[in-house]
Amino acid sequence: MEKWVGLIGLIGLFGLIGLKHRIPAGTPGGLVRLCGLFGLIGIGGFWFGPLGASGAFGALGIWNHPTEKYARLARLGFLGIIGPLFFLAHWQSSGQTDNVADDADAAAQKIAYSQEREDCVFQQPLGMALFGDLHVHTGFSFDAYAYGVQTTPADAYRYAKGEVIPHLPIDDAGNMSGTAQIDRPLDFVAVTDHAEFLGEVQLCTDTDSSSYTSDYCIGIRAGGLQVMRTIATALTLVPAVRISPICPAGDADCLTATMIPWQRTIEAADAANDTSSDCSFTALVGYEYSGSPDSSNYHRNVIFRSSAVPKLPVSKFEAPLDIYLWRQLDGVCTAEMGCDYLTIPHNSNLSNGKMLSPYADMPDTAEAKTEYANARLAREPLMEIFQHKGNSECANGIPGILGAPDELCELEQIRRIGNPGRGGFVYFEDGKLSFSELQDNPTRYCDEGEIGFGGIIGMGCLHRNDFYRTALLTGLSEQNEIGLNPVKLGGIASTDTHMSTAGGVSERDWRGHIYTEWNRDGRLLEPSLIPSGKDGNPGGLTGVYAVENSRDAIFEALKRREVFGTSGPRIKPRFFASWDYDAGLCEAPDLLAKAYSGGVPMGADLPPAPSDNATPKFLVSALQDAAPEATPLQKLQIVKGWIDADGAPNYKVFDVAGDAETDAGVDLQTGERVGEGHSTLCAIFEDSEFDSSLNTYYYMKAVENPSPRWSLLDCVSYADDARPDVCDNPRIATAINEQAWTSPIWFTPQ
Repeated sequence: MEKWVGLIGLIGLFGLIGLKHRIPAGTPGGLVRLCGLFGLIGIGGFWFGPLGASGAFGALGIWNHPTEKYARLARLGFLGIIGPLFFLAHWQSSGQTDNVADDADAAAQKIAYSQEREDCVFQQPLGMALFGDLHVHTGFSFDAYAYGVQTTPADAYRYAKGEVIPHLPIDDAGNMSGTAQIDRPLDFVAVTDHAEFLGEVQLCTDTDSSSYTSDYCIGIRAGGLQVMRTIATALTLVPAVRISPICPAGDADCLTATMIPWQRTIEAADAANDTSSDCSFTALVGYEYSGSPDSSNYHRNVIFRSSAVPKLPVSKFEAPLDIYLWRQLDGVCTAEMGCDYLTIPHNSNLSNGKMLSPYADMPDTAEAKTEYANARLAREPLMEIFQHKGNSECANGIPGILGAPDELCELEQIRRIGNPGRGGFVYFEDGKLSFSELQDNPTRYCDEGEIGFGGIIGMGCLHRNDFYRTALLTGLSEQNEIGLNPVKLGGIASTDTHMSTAGGVSERDWRGHIYTEWNRDGRLLEPSLIPSGKDGNPGGLTGVYAVENSRDAIFEALKRREVFGTSGPRIKPRFFASWDYDAGLCEAPDLLAKAYSGGVPMGADLPPAPSDNATPKFLVSALQDAAPEATPLQKLQIVKGWIDADGAPNYKVFDVAGDAETDAGVDLQTGERVGEGHSTLCAIFEDSEFDSSLNTYYYMKAVENPSPRWSLLDCVSYADDARPDVCDNPRIATAINEQAWTSPIWFTPQ
């Protein structure tokens, strides 16, 4: 805009020329007079600044110069001189800025809605931070229903919007007698109930079903740990098979029954999704693909662009591995039907190397690896790096990885080297289940080439591909081999709540995400089949930078990886890379416009280096959570990963803004925070160690001051003489540094 205001001022300069030289209207110089007329445009430009008005004065100066009546007014045409000065000074700098703003404006206007809706009134061309939860379970999920959760997808969306919904405990009549309400509404949510066993739960809860009175269904309705174990056993088989007597493989009644809750899920999302011009809330359709081969986590959330979705979700029973999931979804979710999807793996920290390691069950050929990499690049752009079952961002001590220990990797780290464990394998042969002998299965590091088992129940070896930071290095190594990166993943976070409490992440009012956690005794004292309880946490949130709050805008942000995750707080991080950012960019009033015009945002690739000695420059910035009692920021970091000339994987963490050391902390007697921090941080970081011959990634972390963990807040709520011993367990954290993680920016040598 400033460019065009400056141009109007330039036109106004003709008015000054006309006044100075008193060019008669009837002479050839009248062309100047004609140009001055265009200065009248400046009247409209006046609303954008006085430069536009100067054009109007210039026009008066040229049109009326012989008349003394207008002479004084005409002399104000001298203001036109400001126009060209402004124009010249800003043509280069704001020219690029305006192009980006214009492009972004165009992008905002050109969002191709996949389904009929009103245009959003509020759009932000440079992206608005929206917060949501893409991993939410309701009573439709077998492992929630088994413990008395009766809430539905409609309830989950109501909770996310700020309404009160039912919650545990269960009263004597078998109803949920508690209530829950989020502290702040979310911008978007996807309900992702398990696709597996939707049909079984439907058949067992429908009184008109012929299976309703079966022993199997009576057991399902009775619920409890043993029932949940019996159901889930099918998912640990390799390959997973339907073993329930009411729902054998390919059974038509079972598939028909699955359609009922699936359709209700779609309808709930459509009903909750705001398609008015207000665009106040987005409800995405999704489900969870839930494999647990040999009790290792292999779960993925499937998120759809719109409600044009397959008739049935593709589950682990139909697609035993990720490549088969993408192939089958590609066949039933086509562009012709208006369908589009992406998948998001979660809890790689419990996967024993199975989830993120590429090429499972594929031939060891370049062609097969290329096929896999292309499929994953197209359909799996993200992973969930934090949720209520722990931190999947990083772990210290993984063999073969070069890099200094990072104390912030200990945030909600539930896998601890040396933890004991015993487990075995389940088989399904001749229509019967059989079990192997138990064997020691402690938590240790996987040997080279080893894939472990038992992670979903907290056992087995830790693999380098169980964590985001080191799995990204695997992607760089593979890129060196095949020319494509099969682990090119952005990062998000979510809750994985099984209580319909989407985005319920408050440490001060955590009501639990599974059945044992609804009160403080359960959270601190009850054992759990999965790593949770005292080892669990309230989970995180997904952040996206989208031009508006609509399904299509959010889906596009997810696809291009312009997303981030937080451990709960609504921190707003920004991360850009360039070859020539100015050192003073943080002080620029049009910082974001210049960041986009001169570089690339999180989730993107740096273009080729302009010269052999060029070094990348990074803009890092963050705003603290805007809530009144939010914890301030402590520092910003950049995590760099690369494969060196010898083929070894490396990482390094740089403190780039804020305070590396601080006196901020938590009063362990009261649970209150102490110390000062930052409401906003910004810096330009130049990587002086950069080697343009190496595949490299960078991502940013925003770190808060220490704040009280939910477990400390629960412990201080007890009377001194009633406080349980677990409150003094040094392995249970009392204070945490909440964090936000951006998606990486990658560099590939040419």
